[in-house]
Amino acid sequence: MTLHEPIGVAVAQFAPTPDTDANLASIRSLATSAAERGASVIVFPEYSSYFVNPMDDSFARHAQSLDGPFVRSLEALAAELNVYIVAGLVESTDEPHRFSNTVVAVGPAEETIATYRKQHLYDAFGQKESDWVVPGALDDPQTFEAGGLRFGLQTCYDIRFPEVTRRIVDAGADVVLVPAEWVRGPLKEHHWRTLLTARAIENTVYVAGADHPPSIGAGNSMVVDPAGVPLATLGTQTDVAVAFVSRANLTETRAVNPALQLRRFSIVERG
Repeated sequence: MTLHEPIGVAVAQFAPTPDTDANLASIRSLATSAAERGASVIVFPEYSSYFVNPMDDSFARHAQSLDGPFVRSLEALAAELNVYIVAGLVESTDEPHRFSNTVVAVGPAEETIATYRKQHLYDAFGQKESDWVVPGALDDPQTFEAGGLRFGLQTCYDIRFPEVTRRIVDAGADVVLVPAEWVRGPLKEHHWRTLLTARAIENTVYVAGADHPPSIGAGNSMVVDPAGVPLATLGTQTDVAVAFVSRANLTETRAVNPALQLRRFSIVERG
């Protein structure tokens, strides 16, 4: 692959369970399908390692470290398929009853290349994620490179805060990856599609969001281009959708709409 060739990005939609081995089997099946269809970067949902609803103290009991068996399995799979895999991990912390909601990116060299801990916890729509989750530190944006493009990481509820994506783009990201467990509810599917599209348009970047399917998640995983056009979408099924992203399209879109150059405000961290 040259730096000017399009790169395949897949969103993989599945419903994680309390059985981590079963989740890894689903990830293997979907990643293999995505790679066969030309994907080099494959995005899985938030909480890919472990999930039950409603959230309870079992998450902390099933949490793993970054060098635990779940991440090691992802690293081995990425090397086997020669791809980059991004997925949600229930990560252990020093607190016995709370965990980190973490996204890991692993690469074909069988190593973890980026990690991101969710910064905006889902204390909304009747939920209280902060009862169980340690909020991520306001660190520098987490990115990695693949196929001549830079990919940035954020998680689910973060997408409601436009400054999160803007900081990632300011750090050089061309594609923003959004693992999610976007809970179904009145207007929630509409919010999910609208917010992914808005973050792409206002930042002139690609955005790829991977969700859980119903009955708990909203589904509708998608890849959106820098002009806000959905390139690949899923409805409610367990499956992968693949789109091809390119430097040429980014350059063309930003020449027509130089919004990043014309803006007059910067992002300032709230104390």
